Amino acid sequence: MENATVTDGITGTTAAEIADSVRALVDSARLSPGDALPPVRTLADRLGVNRNTVVAAYRQLGQAGLVASRGRGGTRVASPAPMPIEGFAQDSVLRDVGDGNPDPALIPDLTGALAVLAGRPVLYGEPVIDPDLERWARDWMTPDVPDRAAMRITVTGGAVDAMERLLAGTLVRDDAVALEDPCFLSSIRTVRLGGYRPVPVAVDDEGMTVDGLARALADGVRAVICTPRAQNPTGVSLTARRAADLRAVLADHPHVLVVMDDHLSLLTDQPYHSIVGASHRRWALVRSVSKFLGPDMCLAVAATDADTADRLAMRLSPGTTWVSHLLQRLTVAQVTDPAVMAAVQRAGAHYLARNRAFAARLSAHGIACRAGDGLSLWVHLGVPARAVTDQLMRRGWLARPGDEFALADGGASERLRLTVHTLSDAEAERLAADVAAAVRVTASR
Repeated sequence: MENATVTDGITGTTAAEIADSVRALVDSARLSPGDALPPVRTLADRLGVNRNTVVAAYRQLGQAGLVASRGRGGTRVASPAPMPIEGFAQDSVLRDVGDGNPDPALIPDLTGALAVLAGRPVLYGEPVIDPDLERWARDWMTPDVPDRAAMRITVTGGAVDAMERLLAGTLVRDDAVALEDPCFLSSIRTVRLGGYRPVPVAVDDEGMTVDGLARALADGVRAVICTPRAQNPTGVSLTARRAADLRAVLADHPHVLVVMDDHLSLLTDQPYHSIVGASHRRWALVRSVSKFLGPDMCLAVAATDADTADRLAMRLSPGTTWVSHLLQRLTVAQVTDPAVMAAVQRAGAHYLARNRAFAARLSAHGIACRAGDGLSLWVHLGVPARAVTDQLMRRGWLARPGDEFALADGGASERLRLTVHTLSDAEAERLAADVAAAVRVTASR
């Protein structure tokens, strides 16, 4: 039951003002987790505002994770709950097969490249991009952008940093963003923490679906984030036919920001197909080096139209938020070394081979599985995945259930994302057998 004395402190005539007043009550501990907020109609009548204003305020609070809707139970203050994030689970003694990490043994050795870091120091106010890195980045990005003449290059502190800055330079709070469903955890986190409204677009065997994107655009999305290759978690890459169909849908929405997150880039031999047409006005192609040079190489290249580049530049000030030139030089030294690039190509082949080998093992145990591209496998179980992960924990494995990656369910609750490329053959066989056994136990209940 709502605390009338406390909720009388909710004030404001706009959605932002109402949301801020609720936030203040939570910050001051006058509202606690589990406390009910007034029904929309009740609060709208008391404040003398339209009900849609209160709905928008509650939506903003929900996107920020401060409240949760419980259907007939009303809207209540949410308990603090961290969003799932990529990487190793902390403080676990189990073998982690859900981390999504590259193999440390396949990350290039930096010893030789470190020698290039000596040189003239970079001072405040100098250009934020190392000239050698910019030249290499232009060669890397130019073949895959819609407007080569207008392309501008920006360097950011990784792909997630690029995504956050791109959205912040384009959107305002509560704007809608189209995300693939299931979706990369960092994209979900970036959108929700930014206060934007995620709109799910289903993914099938050819990538983001045409009908899903059309519905999202009709819903008023102002940005679209699409993974052209090795979509995380499904491993699906866009086909040429699907990319063309998506470009046709976007043709009537040239001012919607379209971000192509080509996260696997040099680790895949799948062809790159863009959903951005030649006449589209706002676009970005983002490629990180973290998957092939290592997660600690926090650097990504964003190729964008000129207006989007200017918006990014306002958020990348020399001396404060630039990407270190030492890191930029280190990146150039590695990506221009033929031996390093040959090792990167071998690493990509290794990931694909290990995924395919494990998929074959699962199929031999009665779980049909097709290996996509990327660092992980997306496994359909036919039973609730969380129950299977519980069974796997008893057998010494830590896996990620598919619903962590879902915006709407769409079958993700019966999926596992498994990262298996660091397993030996014996370990891979044991995991495949344990997954099959866990599915049988779950199905029998």
